[in-house]
Amino acid sequence: MFDFSKAFAALGHPSRLAIFRMLARRAPGDVPAGEIAAAVGVRPNTLSVHLATLSRARLVEGRREGKHILYRLDMARAGALIDYLALDCCRARPDICAPLTALTLSRSTSRERTAMTQPRIFNVLFVCTGNSARSIFAEAIMNRDGGDKFRAFSAGTRERSELNPFAIERLQALGYDTSALRSKNVEEFRRPDAPKLDFVFTVCDRAANEDCPPWPGQPISGHWGIPDPVKVEGTNAEKKLAFAEAFRMLRHRVT
Repeated sequence: MFDFSKAFAALGHPSRLAIFRMLARRAPGDVPAGEIAAAVGVRPNTLSVHLATLSRARLVEGRREGKHILYRLDMARAGALIDYLALDCCRARPDICAPLTALTLSRSTSRERTAMTQPRIFNVLFVCTGNSARSIFAEAIMNRDGGDKFRAFSAGTRERSELNPFAIERLQALGYDTSALRSKNVEEFRRPDAPKLDFVFTVCDRAANEDCPPWPGQPISGHWGIPDPVKVEGTNAEKKLAFAEAFRMLRHRVT
């Protein structure tokens, strides 16, 4: 039987809560322990203790892949915590549960249903760390190939960045207009005069790992983990191949 008191006790530590939230942002994907440690800012030995506590509470699952251990959020248990608070603690009382579910469980569903039925153009923001390649690809692809219902933007979590020349070369080779593309920071889209966002997608794991403030207007969010072509080393031909593959994956997602 799932021990709810043990689960809530496990989440009572700031670092363990941060790990839980980070894995929730990456769900349902697996995350290496080293990446979790870097994202949360704890030492590997301390992380091991926290992950063991969360595993005993049955909130996270780990599996070995070669020399690495990968962790993921147990979505069923996470959902059970919400059910426990709304249905057990509140005894399923409509006067208490209805406001809770309106603010948590049904918000994203109702917003998505409303968004897809309203006859208007929807603003989509693609986010990665540097806004130099993957998010730029996604912005260009959606604006040209995503149909007339969407207007795409992109931004990075890093303060300053430059467009990657391999990314621009790839887009131009495929006939995309790159004249309006530029590297931007996410804070540009938090300003009062920024476009009202309907969807926000992170396209790199590092950006998804970051604990950022909620977006104004609570847009529907998602994560598309695309390997970083900028990190590929080798000949120019090998680098171009990596950028071509990242472009292909994003175009498949968008279209």
